[in-house]
Amino acid sequence: MSDDKREPSPEDVPAESPAASDAPAVAKPEGAPDTPAVAKPEGSDQVPGWQAILRGLGPRGLALKVGAPVLALLISLLITMGVLRLTGADPVSSMQSMVDYGTTSNSIVDILNRATRYYLSAIAVAIGFRMALFNIGVDGQYRLAALLAASLGGAIALPAPFGQMLVIVAAMVIGGAWASIAGILKVTRGVSEVISTIMLNAIATGIIAYLLNTDRLAANRPGSNNVSTPDIPSSGRVGPLNGFLSSIGIDLPGRLYGLLPVAVVIGIVFWVVINRTRFGFDLKISGMSPTAAQASGVSAKRMVVITMVLSGVVAGLIGMPELLGASYNYSLNFPAGLGFTGITVALLGRNHPVGIALAAILFAFLDQSSDILQEVDVPKEIVGVMQGVVVLTVVIVYELVRRWEIRLQQKSVASELAAGHTVAGEAAQ
Repeated sequence: MSDDKREPSPEDVPAESPAASDAPAVAKPEGAPDTPAVAKPEGSDQVPGWQAILRGLGPRGLALKVGAPVLALLISLLITMGVLRLTGADPVSSMQSMVDYGTTSNSIVDILNRATRYYLSAIAVAIGFRMALFNIGVDGQYRLAALLAASLGGAIALPAPFGQMLVIVAAMVIGGAWASIAGILKVTRGVSEVISTIMLNAIATGIIAYLLNTDRLAANRPGSNNVSTPDIPSSGRVGPLNGFLSSIGIDLPGRLYGLLPVAVVIGIVFWVVINRTRFGFDLKISGMSPTAAQASGVSAKRMVVITMVLSGVVAGLIGMPELLGASYNYSLNFPAGLGFTGITVALLGRNHPVGIALAAILFAFLDQSSDILQEVDVPKEIVGVMQGVVVLTVVIVYELVRRWEIRLQQKSVASELAAGHTVAGEAAQ
């Protein structure tokens, strides 16, 4: 046997095993035949539960991937119906009213518009989650980006499509720059991104309140007490998708955001980059084990900053569908709180673009259908309870199924190793 040692290479580090580089080598008995190495399963028990939840680790089998969320949704439905019964409402009629109202043509348009914003917010959060970074600052990043981009778009009139591009690129740059502060603080001063992004949210809120003033970037809206930035000219706006949909025979009663396809493209790019590129591998391994990343020649600190910047860049897009497709200015009525909704949607969707899309539609449906609950004497706040129950149930069920599958894999590995030792013993005799 050779005593030569070498530095580990990227190929030596399994993509889902953070402790692989620290595992001690086991000597092979002299004369024993070579046995194939058994790969450590994805989502192994070496990964802490909180990291598994953030990174979206879960069942690997297709049946479990489909069955786990279905089971979780059924459980959450039963719990919600029990809560409705405790409030004195009829759970069956309440659910039926929500479904009937949420499936009307007008409601479908509103649901898709809400889901577009939720989806972009969740993708921004999921970028950090894949590296076990908790970017709570998405809310401040998109609101500050929307305010400054709206001011820029209202002050500079450019022909289409340069007007739209100016506003969108400005929002992405501002969102990425604001998010980079948390990344730089983490790698240079060791400040947790959770603490720094929470503080940056508060700072962004203060800056927005300071700038959204008639003495600075805003003006009074005629006939109201509201203030807003100057309207973006028509050349800088994005028209709805209704014209295109009408050409293929789909007529909708409301205006569907024209930037909905951009959200779809962002989801596809996210999946490709994370799962099919070297950068995605470097990002995941840096989050799992900085020492393993360093051994592979990857700077974990640099990846932290890049990840936060990319998360902020996508966060800057969250307000664009509303800004360029509906309001055309930033005012006191601009949608807020989307960053926190994105956290729950990303967790519910397990950081997968398809799962996030389904979760965004579900949350948008619950938000939209909550308006009808008051007509059946049910407080609309019950929807917040329903959303919380859904997220907690899905997270718990996924984690339980993940651990159960790990135990099955460990038993399989133990059986293979036992069979290998038996063969080695027989060969030695």
